[in-house]
Amino acid sequence: MAGAVEALIGTKEKTKKSSKAKAGVKKEESAQKKASAKTRTKTAEKATNPSQILVIVESPAKAKTIEKYLGSKYKVMASMGHLIDLPKSRLGVDVEHGFEPEYLTIRGRAEVLNSLVKEAKKSKAVYLASDPDREGEAIAYQIGKYISEKVPGLPISRISFNEITHEAVREAVASPHELDIAKVDAQKARRVLDRLVGYNLSPLLWKKVKNGLSAGRVQSVALKLICDREKEVESFIPEEYWTIESLLKFHHSNLKAELTLYKGDKVQIPDGKAAAAVVDSLVGKPAVVSDVRASEKVIRPKPPFTTSKLQQTAANRLGFTSKKTMQIAQRLYEGVNIGTRRMGLITYMRTDSVRISEGALAEARSWIGQFYPGQLPAEAQRYASGKNAQDAHEAIRPTSVSLTPDEVSRYLARDEQRLYALIWERFVASQMIPAVARVTTADITIGDGVFRTSATAFIEEGFYKVIRLAATKEERASHVLALEVGQNLPVEKINAVQHFTQGPSRYTDASIIKALEELGIGRPSTYAPTISTLLERYYVSRDSRQIVPTTLGRMITEILTEYFPDVLDTSFTARMETMLDEVEEGKTDWVERIGKFYFPFKKRVDEVMETLSSRKGELDEVTDVVCDKCGRPMVKKLGKFGFFLACTGFPECKNTKSIPLAKCPKCGGDIVARKGVRGKKREFYGCTNYPACDFMTYDKPTDTLCPKCGWFLVEKNDKVSGVHKACINPNCDYLHSKDNETDKDVGKETAKEAEN
Repeated sequence: MAGAVEALIGTKEKTKKSSKAKAGVKKEESAQKKASAKTRTKTAEKATNPSQILVIVESPAKAKTIEKYLGSKYKVMASMGHLIDLPKSRLGVDVEHGFEPEYLTIRGRAEVLNSLVKEAKKSKAVYLASDPDREGEAIAYQIGKYISEKVPGLPISRISFNEITHEAVREAVASPHELDIAKVDAQKARRVLDRLVGYNLSPLLWKKVKNGLSAGRVQSVALKLICDREKEVESFIPEEYWTIESLLKFHHSNLKAELTLYKGDKVQIPDGKAAAAVVDSLVGKPAVVSDVRASEKVIRPKPPFTTSKLQQTAANRLGFTSKKTMQIAQRLYEGVNIGTRRMGLITYMRTDSVRISEGALAEARSWIGQFYPGQLPAEAQRYASGKNAQDAHEAIRPTSVSLTPDEVSRYLARDEQRLYALIWERFVASQMIPAVARVTTADITIGDGVFRTSATAFIEEGFYKVIRLAATKEERASHVLALEVGQNLPVEKINAVQHFTQGPSRYTDASIIKALEELGIGRPSTYAPTISTLLERYYVSRDSRQIVPTTLGRMITEILTEYFPDVLDTSFTARMETMLDEVEEGKTDWVERIGKFYFPFKKRVDEVMETLSSRKGELDEVTDVVCDKCGRPMVKKLGKFGFFLACTGFPECKNTKSIPLAKCPKCGGDIVARKGVRGKKREFYGCTNYPACDFMTYDKPTDTLCPKCGWFLVEKNDKVSGVHKACINPNCDYLHSKDNETDKDVGKETAKEAEN
């Protein structure tokens, strides 16, 4: 009984404890609910009374840089380019109702757009900070319009800056402004115009030539320029001529002089026989200095870079493609880490203006005055932009002159450092005094001939004080010619040199951009994409730095030139660019202008679609190559990346091969084009029997054999002989150029890496 009572008491005690515990749990749960409700209330209050400002830029790198400048009250997000655009699957332009474009959320970008809206709901205002050009204004407009529809009443403003520095960003945030609707209309007009041309001509090419082709308002004109230049190159017939040079002893070195007058007349020597006769008449005669004259030449610094000039200079001095130049410039503009801080190193890189802000001029002059006071001009140098320049932005310049190339070199990759050095040198040099050079010319009489030599020496180095990378060796060379009239010079040698007249050069990135700019075709933002599109479509290919039209590119140009000469007329394209500029300036109605062009153009497209005979399959060539899988003959076809061999048994047999370009001189295998991997994507030519045979070369093989040794000839291009064919055999002297001797030393490791 006692045990039962004890058990009962124990049970009651447990019950009491359990009740207390439950009460404690309920009390704790109640407290948690109150705390949760309090948190929800605070969150709701925060949502309804936001304190942050949302800033929307285009790229994550730009967002990362700006975020460091603005602090915790600002949320910076990136749209990563366009989020809303025309549909890809159809025309997307209502031609019957004022060419109104149909805008849709780009596939795959809805999540980004929704995240911007979600963040906008938490914000008291939105600042649209996309790039300060037409495309950037259009991106800002579309995003702003979408957010305003989802979050009515939310203040949305535009901010813009030409450089991403702390001062520029803070100043922009302090003075938000309205969107530039005229600039938005100009981008809309360009987009509509390009869509009307491309989406009408491209289907014509798909039906009549080959699927997957494209035509465009700017790209087709650029392609025509390249094809026309190739015709000039092919039709050019080189003419032989000879020059006579003398090598004279001058102090402890040799002096070279060229024959300019012979028997009182200008020298014209057509062949080797005539050259030998002239040399024979001069050999053994004394050399006497007959005249020495000097003149001064003023060399003025060039203006700061525009987009096109930067692309041209980077191509010529650094070997960069236009695409590579713009990619690196974009990184330098958006911001890099400089020690513990992050900042943009250059101003906006899409510009056609050479204008410089007063603040930047003052900073440059202060820096020059400190380090090169003797080269500081009395006043700041100001340059005039071209007549077609929009002048919306400054020239490309460093955001801070004090950040010299040497200062930032340890923070940048090699190519970034070199491009930054070009920009920095060009800008600082533009604010320094001109260089002054003394050009000394001497005439040296030998028998009946007058030989001439000259030398340039700097009296005042001027802006060349800061030029390292941007100037050629010839520009920087300084030589003194200390000759006196009546002075005798020992003759070491007189020899004749054969030459051939050089025809027009093929376009390079630099020269095609220069041509497009001079003709008023395209704008700073379109040069690099135009070249990239032509390469991607295989309308052109690269041969070293030269741009060469492919068979497909020529066919497209031939068709478009014959049936749409107006569209491919350079003056038409330039007029359209001027029209877009006038739209941005509010001077013209783009709907009316496009209407005058479109309806006759569409009628012509429909006519050609009905009357033009199909040219599909014209590029295919029957070969004597037999498929090693099924024994059927193979045909040469054009694919996305060029020509290849395909089995005629397709689709039963899907065997394909690269086009053999030559026979391997080591093993008799086929030499085909290849591309390396692991970052080394330069095209080379190797044997199909690799790894058993490691033969390779970077020079493109031809189908011609060397008459001396039987190895194949390759295409070469050097300063001495220009474009020519030479034997690949390093031990053969048949037109062999010494500038690429290193090819024979390329080892197995490179070949293996490329193959893998």
